[in-house]
Amino acid sequence: MSSAATTAPSVDKVDGFSRKSVRKARQKRAQSSSQFRSQDKPIELVQLPLLKDVSAQEQPELFLKKVQQCCTLFDFLDTLSDLKMKEYKRSTLNELVDYVTLSRGYLTEQTYPEVVKMVSYNIFRTLPPSDSNEFDPEEDEPTLEASWPHLQLVYEFFIRFLESQEFQPSVAKKYIDQKFVLQLLELFDSEDPRERDCLKTVLHRIYGKFLGLRAFIRKQINNIFLCFVYETEHFNGVAELLEILGSIINGFALPLKAEHKQFLVKVLLPLHTVRSLSLFHAQVQTLNCLLLVHMCVIRGLLKFWPKTCSQKEHDLVVTGIDSLHTFLWAISALIYNVLKAFMEMNSALFDELAANYKSDRQRERKKDKEREDLWRMLEELELRRGIQNSDGVIPT
Repeated sequence: MSSAATTAPSVDKVDGFSRKSVRKARQKRAQSSSQFRSQDKPIELVQLPLLKDVSAQEQPELFLKKVQQCCTLFDFLDTLSDLKMKEYKRSTLNELVDYVTLSRGYLTEQTYPEVVKMVSYNIFRTLPPSDSNEFDPEEDEPTLEASWPHLQLVYEFFIRFLESQEFQPSVAKKYIDQKFVLQLLELFDSEDPRERDCLKTVLHRIYGKFLGLRAFIRKQINNIFLCFVYETEHFNGVAELLEILGSIINGFALPLKAEHKQFLVKVLLPLHTVRSLSLFHAQVQTLNCLLLVHMCVIRGLLKFWPKTCSQKEHDLVVTGIDSLHTFLWAISALIYNVLKAFMEMNSALFDELAANYKSDRQRERKKDKEREDLWRMLEELELRRGIQNSDGVIPT
């Protein structure tokens, strides 16, 4: 056999789309989680006393030590390694969650950088989809985060930290900055829906507390959508980001600024053209309901709607939209769905408001009738006076 034959690469190595290589890629993706640095030797953490077992004066310092300890990362793909230390970190995180929820006076200026550092060490990491293009959200089961026993507690701790009555955005903005937000938004591409739900809450809190980051957050979400629509058509957190924007749009003042109208035309409406629309169709509909008062939405949907997704045609019970009249009929169906949702949320309140509205309308109709009757009486009186004057009788 020639040397060329012995050194020739296998088909699997050359053809990236061969069955064997695809199967290996899927197995690798299914077995992987977030990627942590490997450790050469077992991890040993010094076990610290419980916060409740030390004096109030010692608690802030001990709290920081525990936060610093939780920067240590473990390999959760190796289910047998560092079991004792993994459990110790989990119990420490639980303790920290309780402490920031119930305690006061622990939030010194030194606390902010340490907390942000610990959160960053734990949540900011390489996600599996960045290494594989084989994941199909409509066909494949998502890869659940193997480190979730720790990661969930880190998210909960950070949310409680942001929600603390003593939290000072003026101090925290030194550490929760644009770079932090960018890394946070990248995590919305996680396949694990539990993580995306936590991220949604975290981003809500940051948007609410850091006024200086609001425009930046909206811009970066827009950039994610633009990349999703016009380049990759792959991003796992589209639905969650749309829900966040729905909350933001609820607070917009009318009339909308040029920035918001541009979002409608260049981002929200083109989302109807992507193949994976069914994964976030409900969220897109909600935003449409919020913004249908603007004619640019109607014109945009008329442009994109007829050519892309059968689900949209089914929703409208039509095979095409070629007139504003037909689209307004569809809007009526959406309004009906919104009213139905309000009714299901609080039927008693809905019934009360509906009864009040009906009563108000009846009073208005009664007033209108009384006004019409009065004018008719005046007209009849004027007519009688005119007849009497024509007979030469002077009315009294």
